[in-house]
Parts: sequence; structure tokens; C-alpha cells
Amino acid sequence: MVKKKLDILYEDKFIIVVNKPHNLLTIATNREKERTLFHYTLDYLKQKHKSNKVFIVHRLDKDTSGIVILAKDEKTKFYLQDNWDKFKRGYVAIVNGKVEKDKGVLKSYLQETKTHYTYSVNDKNGKLAITEYEKILENKKYTMLSLNLKTGRKNQIRVQLNDLGNPIVGDKKYGIKKDPIRRMALHANYLEFIHPKTKEKIIIDIDIPNSFISLVK
Repeated sequence: MVKKKLDILYEDKFIIVVNKPHNLLTIATNREKERTLFHYTLDYLKQKHKSNKVFIVHRLDKDTSGIVILAKDEKTKFYLQDNWDKFKRGYVAIVNGKVEKDKGVLKSYLQETKTHYTYSVNDKNGKLAITEYEKILENKKYTMLSLNLKTGRKNQIRVQLNDLGNPIVGDKKYGIKKDPIRRMALHANYLEFIHPKTKEKIIIDIDIPNSFISLVK
């Protein structure tokens, strides 16, 4: 059985929130079945009780680190998914170059090709994607951005920042060959949601990776 120590940020009877490291799949693929956040979380819960289950609510790309929430039953999973766009989801990214405006809103229509690459289009055949951004730090080479997702499209942040002319550091999928910190500089650092049972506001806020900060000192 695969065993992995999880960085658990929050847990109760209904949900578990984990800090996913970069270079780890959220769920299995044809090539990788066991080395996934889902598998490690399920293994952890089954060690508590063999009948425990876990359900994926959302995913992060393999190269993205940060907050992932999983449900312990299907009813909770569906509640969280149905209300996902109402929750506040914050990311931090390091992008190449200087971003012109201190803050702004990125709006585009995203459509997935047959090769599973997502790109922006100028007509409304795609799905609307909206991301708010604000500068945190910058130097001559890089800019650190705080990002707030208003929608949840596949590769949304990566596509929109590339279209802005400031692709994410280490994002090889969108044509960046330089990889100064040996990973993609995208991190899900903030999640604010209403608990499915207690209806309390839950806020998860985690640190920015040190490798990100070192790029923009």
C-alpha cells in the first residue's frame, strides 16, 4: 500500500483540505494510478476506518501546488461543486516580465482542442473565464501576482496570463523554456467557503513558497 504523509490544513466529519505539493497528480491517469493526492488521502482515511471514502471536489494541475478540498461523502461533494464559483479561490503566480497595470480583470472565452490544450478564442463558442489580478512584488525580470478566480475553467490562469504577455514562470505547456525554480510558479494559497453542514465561513490561507519569493526579491 502506498503511504504518504499529508499536509492537512483542515479536517472534520465531512471534508478534508490538503496542501498538495507540486509534481503530484490530483487524480489517477492511465500512466499513474497510485501516486496521486486522491490515493494518498484515501489511504490516510482508511487507516482511521476501513469503510471511509473520499471524493474529489476539484483538481489542481500536477505542476500547481496548494489548497485542495475533498469530500468524505457524495452529498458534501455535490454541495461544494454546485457552489464552487461562489467561493473565493486565491492563487499566487510568478510571471515573466513586468505586468503593465497594478491590477485588472482578465476576461476571455476558453475552448479545449482535440489535443487537450486549452486556448482563448474571440467568440462566444468557448466558456467565459474571469480572473482578477493584482501585483504584489516585481523586479526587472519577474512579477508576483495575487489572483482571484471568478470562474473555474481548465488552465484558466495559465492561458490568460500567457495571453496577457506574461506567462507563468516554468509553464512549459505554454512555451516557456526557462525553469529557474524547477517547477511552475503557480500556488493555490487561499480558499474561503461556506461549510456544507454548519454553514460557517471557513477560511484557509497558506504561505507563499519561499522559491517564489526568492525570484522577486
